Amino acid sequence: MNHLKLDQLEQDLKQGHSSRRDFIKASALLGLSTAIPGLLFSQNTQAATPESGGNFRIAVGDGSTTDSLDPAASTTGQFVIMLNKSIHNYLTEIRADGSLGPELATNWEASADAKTWTFKLRKGVEFHNGKTLTPQDVIASLNYHGGEESKSAAKFIVDAFQSIEAQGDDVLVITLKEGNADLAYQLSHFQLIIIPADQSGNLEVTSGIGCGSYVLKNFEPGVRAELNKFDNHWNDKEGHFASAEMLLIKDAVARMTALRTGEVDAIDRLDIKTLHLLERDKNVHIMETSGNSHYSMPMRCDTEPFKDNNIRLALKHCIDRETMLETLLRGHGYVGNDHPIGRANRYFSADIEQRSYDPDRAKYYLKQAGLDKLKVQLSAADAAFTGAVDAAVLYREDAAKAGIDVEVIREADDGYWSDVWKKKPWCMCYWNGRPTEDLMLSSAYTSDAAWNDTFWQNEKFDALVKEARSELDEGKRAEMYAEAQRIINNEGGVGIPLFNNYLFASRKNIGQPEQLGNDLDIDGLRAIVRWWHVG
Repeated sequence: MNHLKLDQLEQDLKQGHSSRRDFIKASALLGLSTAIPGLLFSQNTQAATPESGGNFRIAVGDGSTTDSLDPAASTTGQFVIMLNKSIHNYLTEIRADGSLGPELATNWEASADAKTWTFKLRKGVEFHNGKTLTPQDVIASLNYHGGEESKSAAKFIVDAFQSIEAQGDDVLVITLKEGNADLAYQLSHFQLIIIPADQSGNLEVTSGIGCGSYVLKNFEPGVRAELNKFDNHWNDKEGHFASAEMLLIKDAVARMTALRTGEVDAIDRLDIKTLHLLERDKNVHIMETSGNSHYSMPMRCDTEPFKDNNIRLALKHCIDRETMLETLLRGHGYVGNDHPIGRANRYFSADIEQRSYDPDRAKYYLKQAGLDKLKVQLSAADAAFTGAVDAAVLYREDAAKAGIDVEVIREADDGYWSDVWKKKPWCMCYWNGRPTEDLMLSSAYTSDAAWNDTFWQNEKFDALVKEARSELDEGKRAEMYAEAQRIINNEGGVGIPLFNNYLFASRKNIGQPEQLGNDLDIDGLRAIVRWWHVG
């Protein structure tokens, strides 16, 4: 019945009988956020056949001079992820509709216990240097992320391999130490690009040589990247532009100005405060998708005063989520509940009581910690997300009503991810979310996760995530992930105030598929390979 109501909401939106905000709020009330389509809102519908040629210029807001082409780099900004998705391919990919599809692996099958996986590799795939793809390239590329010395966030995926072996010229067999029902999804992880290996199995990880739709011509970290179409790419349904240029423009107003003046063809991370200006521009096409991306406030649980869960709970109760949603996102998202699993995830639990702004409850937890007041520092920069500094200032005002003095430290945008995140005791942060629960939890919440930015350790939680990974019974698996969400909500070191929609835009002379990917920003960060010039 709710799906019929969603159909009506969509029709009202398309016919102009309701606004974007009305649609979002009504969908949330109906509990239909998971059903929101990839192309959520659009000022026009692109249904034209893709055209080839032309140069595409795109400006993105998340990148740094410390960016690296090394896929195992400890932090990877949105700039590099989009670049990698343009010049590289993966074994599998997340389709625009959220399903898992083939890329360099054409098909796969798992044993009954999900411990042995067999992948059939695509034949005739050519790297930019002329080398033909072999199983040895895949083996070397995946193994690069494993081992004791690895700092890759994908380390947990590869370290779960008992063995990875080639069978002939186009078959790869991965045997796991324990069953994993999500392995094929995990192999779409944005760090697991496939790079050509030499005869000794060595990789040139920063060469930029891949087998993707585009060849890297020039890369200036923190500035730009230039790409040319790869004429011998195996997929003739992608890579419509003859060339592309990526620019890093961190300031949201500057990005919008560049789009309106025609300096660039597309931008990400629209500033909601100036969205009305873009809506008036007849040359601009605004798009919005809803996935699992969220804003977070990680506290280092190995550092005082955040070692005490009472302090963490007090700080979580100081988040006025509804006000943040309206002030920062103006309805373009939904409130979070201090765990990272979003409504678009398969095992999202709606049964956990929503935490609300409650200064008196915060005071109670302070008292439990033996305090009647508290002073803490919160680091923020808009490099974390557009409006992060404003969010920190709002939080400071709300926390003051609970006797908590929050000093907002305004950090520099450049180097935020290398100098502040995982370094300072408490900061503002942003996550794209992940297509599966295990990818999210194992990337950032288990004790050994490479991106465990709260440094939180919980043996019960670790064991639960491990058990759920190999559980094939759907009902039991759902219960396990629901419990994992409850543990993070009650004991974790992160406040998650909001899940944000992706807002991005292009010039009207740029065409897009009818359905846009929502697993990552700006069409799954595949705008360069999926979009095209019109006319």
